[in-house]
Amino acid sequence: MSQKKIQFSGSQGQLAAVLEFPSDAAPRGYALFAHCFTCTKDIFSARYLTTGLVARGFAVLRFDFTGLGASEGDFANTNFSSNVQDLICAADYLRNEHQAPTLIVGHSLGGAAVLAAAGDIPETRAVATVGAPAEPAHVQHLFSDVRESIERDGEAQVQLGGYPFRIKKQFLEDIEGVRLAERISTLNKALLILHSVVDTTVDIDNARKIYAAAKHPKSFVSLDTADHLLSDKRDATYAADVLATWAERYLPAPITAATDEVTEDAQTVIVTESGAGLAQRIYNGKHELVADEPSSLGGANTGPTPYGYLLGALGACSTITLRMYAQRKNIPLAKVTVTLQHQKIHASDCEHCDSKEKIDSIERVFTLEGQLTDEQRATLLAIADKCPVHKTLQGTININTTLKK
Repeated sequence: MSQKKIQFSGSQGQLAAVLEFPSDAAPRGYALFAHCFTCTKDIFSARYLTTGLVARGFAVLRFDFTGLGASEGDFANTNFSSNVQDLICAADYLRNEHQAPTLIVGHSLGGAAVLAAAGDIPETRAVATVGAPAEPAHVQHLFSDVRESIERDGEAQVQLGGYPFRIKKQFLEDIEGVRLAERISTLNKALLILHSVVDTTVDIDNARKIYAAAKHPKSFVSLDTADHLLSDKRDATYAADVLATWAERYLPAPITAATDEVTEDAQTVIVTESGAGLAQRIYNGKHELVADEPSSLGGANTGPTPYGYLLGALGACSTITLRMYAQRKNIPLAKVTVTLQHQKIHASDCEHCDSKEKIDSIERVFTLEGQLTDEQRATLLAIADKCPVHKTLQGTININTTLKK
């Protein structure tokens, strides 16, 4: 598993997030995780649930809601509606930079938030909740002892999880105005409800209400003796395994049969649609890649473009050719870097071209590092034109196209 820290625009500023990927292949789908009330993206349960999903092929984005963890904003100015908006912003980020989430998962109040946000994320096929309240107003009991102060003064400080938080009157008004059951009934997505029968923070009756409001396909799994935060590693592992197994159904099916046929054949490439927009899955022997188009052309930018791979093939072949030549001739070449750009130009802009039509032009610029003489640099530059891919692109290519029977 690999991860990168990112930021994206939320409802009231920049939100801090972690995007985790499977380490051995391109992700088969993307998931979005929402943490519990006043928690952060790094809470124990969030990390375990994320790990289980990544192991099944998901890339998972988990983030800190506004005013929490490393995210910008003042928690006192947030409410349930702003949490829902943060989730939609997170989905927008994935859609614009990678791929819209197939799955969204929420823990506790984060579970209520994903139920409310799911209708505004059309690409999502499945929703899962862990210890979620049936209505966001359920959290009022956490500061019932200062309710009068909030009503009188407009705000009050409360201790939640051992930390002080300011709760404003607008927060109470917001959660009391939400009717989550209506949104659940029109979810139109697969739903998994994970809840413990001994949860003392959000009692099991909340799971019953969510299940009753939802339409099929819907599932309920008891977490038995788990506490609300899944603080026992065994409970967190069990919840992660159940969630990941259930969620895998909503990923594009891997084409293992096709890839098995070419496991040892590096000259054969299989390309198949990923099931998400314009993205394509590319199989070359044991290697799996993703190709896509940028969002400006209708894609989701989940991988390089086809021309990006073409330039990559030329660049890789060029540098390998230079490296092999330098090793044979004992040339002290320390490092090769090549930058390539592709564009369509008019033949009149090409001094070597006769055609009047637009042609493909590739600019290739090498950076050679090492204690090299001018003569060695010139020799290496000339050798670059002898790389097999370069010769293929400049030669006559015969492409035979048929339909498989």
